Amino acid sequence: MEQMMIDQTENFVKNKLKDESSGHDWYHIHRVRNLAENIAVKEGADHFVCVMAALLHDIADEKIAGSEEKGLEEVKLWLESISVEDHYITHIMSIISTMSFKGGNQSEMTSIEGKVVQDADRLDAIGAIGIGRTFAYSGAKGQLMYDPEIPVREKMTQEQYRNEKSTAVNHFYEKLLKLKHGMNTSYAKKLADDRHLFLERFLDQFFGEWEGEK
Repeated sequence: MEQMMIDQTENFVKNKLKDESSGHDWYHIHRVRNLAENIAVKEGADHFVCVMAALLHDIADEKIAGSEEKGLEEVKLWLESISVEDHYITHIMSIISTMSFKGGNQSEMTSIEGKVVQDADRLDAIGAIGIGRTFAYSGAKGQLMYDPEIPVREKMTQEQYRNEKSTAVNHFYEKLLKLKHGMNTSYAKKLADDRHLFLERFLDQFFGEWEGEK
């Protein structure tokens, strides 16, 4: 029964995100789901909760849904429509509503399943994939690749994070380079080390080329 719910949810999410070009497409969901499954095994987390939260987490994202409230309501209605038990719905909704970065202003996860899914999502935001997604998102938002006259924001509200002018390269300093230190589980921390190092190497190469030194 749980596998049937997972399969139905996969199809639902694929149809919703198949044309999404901002780095929050179906393949992002697919990678996060796979990472969540792997981390869940290592950490002894509930497989069903982790997979369902991973599959649905961006349906509730305001970048996709228009508002977080609207997105969360859509997720809840979907879970109810496929007869997920109430205690699972409560847990999955709690994870999805808490896991977003929100400019560094998010609450801490309280369950191991929430920590697993948040780690999986954060891992997909760093490393080679994370770099590609950052430039895809910036292009979709009409932001420049880099402009040295636009300063990196040290602190910002969720509203500023979403709406103020920035650049793809600034996003590395405003979010990506911070994610390694925000990993919850020991297995994700190990995976994050290599991906974080890749970000640092990319930036070193980027700025060397920017200045005509490499």
